[in-house]
This record gives sequence, structure tokens and C-alpha cells, in this order.
Amino acid sequence: MFDTSDEIKVEINGYEIKLLEGSTLEDAIKVSNAPHRKGTAVGILIEKGDRKAQSSREYTVRTSKGDFKIELHDTPSLSLERWFSDYEKYSDLAVRWVSRDAIAFGPFVSDTESVRGNMEFKAFELMFAAGGGDPDNTHLIFSRDRHIAEYGAPEEGTFAKVISGKHVLLDLNKNDRILGIEPFVEWEKIGEHISTTDLSTIIEDGAKIFTYVEVELDPEAPEGAEHFYAVTRDGTFNVDFVSTSFISDHRFQGELVAYENFESRSAGSVFVRTVGYGSGKLFIATDDRTSTIMHSVVGHVVKGLQLAKMAKTGQRITVEKSPHSIMLPGMNHLEAENEMDALGIEVVREGYVGDDGFIVSQAPETTMDILIQGKVVLTGVDPDHLVKIELYDDLAQKTLDFFRHATEMQYKPVGVLPVLMTYENTYIFKAEKEAEKYKEILPENTPQGKVVAGEIGVTNQAAKRAGMVGVKAEDSDLFGPTGEKFANTNIIGRILEMDKLKNLKDGDIMYVVENSKEEE
Repeated sequence: MFDTSDEIKVEINGYEIKLLEGSTLEDAIKVSNAPHRKGTAVGILIEKGDRKAQSSREYTVRTSKGDFKIELHDTPSLSLERWFSDYEKYSDLAVRWVSRDAIAFGPFVSDTESVRGNMEFKAFELMFAAGGGDPDNTHLIFSRDRHIAEYGAPEEGTFAKVISGKHVLLDLNKNDRILGIEPFVEWEKIGEHISTTDLSTIIEDGAKIFTYVEVELDPEAPEGAEHFYAVTRDGTFNVDFVSTSFISDHRFQGELVAYENFESRSAGSVFVRTVGYGSGKLFIATDDRTSTIMHSVVGHVVKGLQLAKMAKTGQRITVEKSPHSIMLPGMNHLEAENEMDALGIEVVREGYVGDDGFIVSQAPETTMDILIQGKVVLTGVDPDHLVKIELYDDLAQKTLDFFRHATEMQYKPVGVLPVLMTYENTYIFKAEKEAEKYKEILPENTPQGKVVAGEIGVTNQAAKRAGMVGVKAEDSDLFGPTGEKFANTNIIGRILEMDKLKNLKDGDIMYVVENSKEEE
């Protein structure tokens, strides 16, 4: 036991915890079990002075099912005045009733003056409503769909709208309740902040800590969501550039992404550039920006935007995603069906349909479409047709960036390499995706004296056929795996199962998968 006078109170990702005085960031993360990936930055805010609710137009509503955020309307009204003065009183309200169109929390006493008659409400808006015209029977009512109804709302109708976490509002039922309501105030206006990767940093009493950013992907941008999943596959967002209104991750610059969702890029919006120089860049808006026809909104930050605002160029931040990606290639049929059963998704097997069938494609391809349709078709191949490879990340980073883009391994666990030709002891492949048009293949890790059988070579930009991929079944001291001179060949890895290439012929497809570290 310890003296409570030695305690400090801190807030981590919106939840208050107690620590011993002198505790570090690492202590706070361990005690709270907060999401955090090794090496990523953590934001710390020390508030100075009182926060004023009136300075905020956005509020986080914490519920028993999760958080969602609302934004107040611009037009002054009595409802807004009531909200500013009393919002803290609504921090422990149970669901009174719920329907397909709306959900009500309460009741509570207010001075709401209601009007009789039906009113039209848009989806995801918020109002005060006095049931039966009685202000002692007032509720907070959130619309969940566009509809017409009489709730006893005031003349101005709604006073706010839900801007993120809409799925949380839709999931609430009679057993749920509001746990807290907090104004979202710009951190620049309320205190000192740092962004650090040093987990030995000592924490002050009252500090607010942010260890991750949670992004809710938008069903209106299924392909854009896949781009986001791929860029952040390792659970991080690389802060390659910081401006006054956004941070951006450039790992997939050059990739073409479909334009799907024209939407205001308000603070917290996640969007991708779809055309021109910089296509494929991923952005998180840290301030409001207008819509453009060059940027498609793919999701919204629902927690931890403060961390994005504090992040510095060159840092990485931890990212959590909702919903989680559905990427079944790389599994066998039995594993995939077990995973889909847990989500209530119907599975149809095609191709090689044995339980051990190695999945090489899924249809629909996107997570959003699979969730909407509730069904996925999986194409499997005999495991003997799958080739394990080892890639030399330490020796050929730039060329492997090209290779993974060309074979789509940057999006999927399984790479696709069509056989262009086979001759003597050589296999030549040409990826369907012409990544050489936007990815450099400068000379890198070129052979010295001899090419060993099984080594994977890529023709570099010193030769006309840049982007060709090749493998030789025998050692060679004359030409690289693609038949080019050594100076024109970059060695990127090796085939671990050369015997599986014996039956390949022109026009066949070789499926490749990286050998896991556990298997080495």
C-alpha cells in the first residue's frame, strides 16, 4: 500500500487512471493497457487554466458501446444556450426508448418549450424534446434515419449533428447509457504539449496522454478503405509531412486509387489523393478543409485526433481501425471459414476446395462490400502450387518497393507473377501491374561474380526491359536471372521451393508468399 498523497491522476486516451508520483509514460501505458506500437510517438498535453465549453463546437459523447462525436449548428438558439450551460448534467443518462428512426436518453428536467405537430428530421441529428409537452419529461433525442415525427421538440428543432462514430449510435439499445460528455477544445488553446517516443518521460499530475488514433472507415469508399488498410498494415501511420491543416503518409505514393467519396474534409477526416502528382498519399486532416475532386474521403478519426495534431515529421503514430480488414488470401479454406463464421459471413469455395486449399483471391475484394453483402467467394489453389520466397529487405529496399507494388503484395499477402516465358534453365515473369512507370528501379544489390540458382532478379533501369522478374535453376557467372548483364540486374531475394517451378509453362501464374520468420 502507498500513501494517496503520492498519487497523481492522469488521463490516457480519455480514461482517468491513478499512478504513483514519478511514473513514466511506459508505466501509464502498462497500467491502462493502452494501444501502442513499439517506437511510435505518444502525445502529452498539460492543460493550463480552465477550458470553456463555449469555445468548442465539437463534443465527444462516451457511451457504454463506445464514443461518437457531435458538432453544434452555427445558428444561435435557445437549445444551444441550454447545451452550453447544462451539457455536463447529461453525462449519466440511460436510454429511455429506441426505434429504427431515433433513440432517446432521459428523462430530465429542463425549461424546453415544445411545439406541437410533426417535424422533419435528417439522419444523425440531435434535439431536446419535452415528451407530452412537459419540460419535466425532457429527453435528448438522436435521429438515426431521415423521418417525420412529433417529439415535442422546440421551434428551432435540432441543434447538433453526429460527425463521427455513427455506427456506435446505431448499435445502442435499451440497456445502454451515456457515460460522459466532453467538449473537444483545440489543444493549442488550452495548454502545453509534446510528442515523444521516449517512454521514460516523467508524467505530471493532470496530464492528458494520447497513444493512438482510431479511424472509422467509410462504407462509401470501399476501395479507399482497402488503400488505408494496406498503407497502415503494420498498425502505424508514417508522418512523412506536416502542414498547418494535415499530416500525410507517403508510403504508397504513385498508387492509383478510385475517387469514391466527395465530402467535406473537416478536422479528423482521412482522405487519399486520387489523381496527379502525389496520388496514393494518405492524409489525416488536423483542421477543416474544403472538399476537392482530387481527394476522396475514406474515413474519420473517432479517437485520438489530438495525437495527429501533435505529431512531428519523421515520427510514426499507432493506428486502430474500425471495422477490421477482411483479407483472406494467405489462409487456407478452413481457417478462413472459421474467421468468417465469427462475423456471420457466408463462404463459397471455388478452385481447389479442400480444407487445405490455399486462398489466392476473394470476391468481393473489399472489406466493406463483404460486410454489406454478408458473403464472400474464395478461390483456392493446391498448396503445392504456392511458392515460398525470401526477400532481401536489407539489401534491395527500393527494388522490393517496386516488386511488392507490381505483384500487389503491398495490398495482399499473396503475390501474382504470370509466366512470360521459360527457356533452358530460366523462368521469366512479367507482373500485370506496370509499377515501373511510377516506381524507380535504380541499380541495387547487383550480382558480384556469380548468380546462385533460385535467386530472384529484377531488370533495373539501366536496361530497356526494366521491371522483368527472373529466376535461374542453375548457378550462372555470365547473366542475371532475367538474362541481363549483372550490372542491369538487381537481386531481391530467393525462391525457397525451386522444385515447384519445374512444371511451369508460358502463360501460367506463379503464386508467391513470403516465408514467415517463425518458419525459418
